[in-house]
Amino acid sequence: MKIGFGYDVHPLVKDRKLILGGVEIPFKKGLLGHSDGDALIHAIIDALLGAASLGDIGSHFPDTDEKYRDISSLILLQETGKILANQKFHIINIDSTIVLEKPKLQKYIPEMKSNIADKLDIKPEQVSIKATREEGLGFVGKGEGIKVYAVALIGEFKQEC
Repeated sequence: MKIGFGYDVHPLVKDRKLILGGVEIPFKKGLLGHSDGDALIHAIIDALLGAASLGDIGSHFPDTDEKYRDISSLILLQETGKILANQKFHIINIDSTIVLEKPKLQKYIPEMKSNIADKLDIKPEQVSIKATREEGLGFVGKGEGIKVYAVALIGEFKQEC
């Protein structure tokens, strides 16, 4: 088994949709990014690639490549799943924490888990998503951005004898 850690942060800005875990969440601001800015998916991608020692999101999906502009991060996640499978890895579980002041996310988490599981061809029970606040501290506490931490556990497929 191998473990990987991912982290992502994006500023909240006006005139962008807030998308987390592939779910559009009604809010007055959204996450700035080259793609759809989905910090949850980006942190998970980095955790998965890190566990497999395959670099990071920027090395596979660079923000200098126009084909990734405004792309759904769920597409990048699905491609990451294919990269892992091609390297003979399978996903055991993913655990993540979204850090934001507002909005409340609890009612959106089941759909986020389903989206992630679907794109990685795993069960929603293998995906954990939690949300917490910074209690008014720092840029997140002031509502200026969102950060996400993720951990992924993967295993290697055994060769048949």
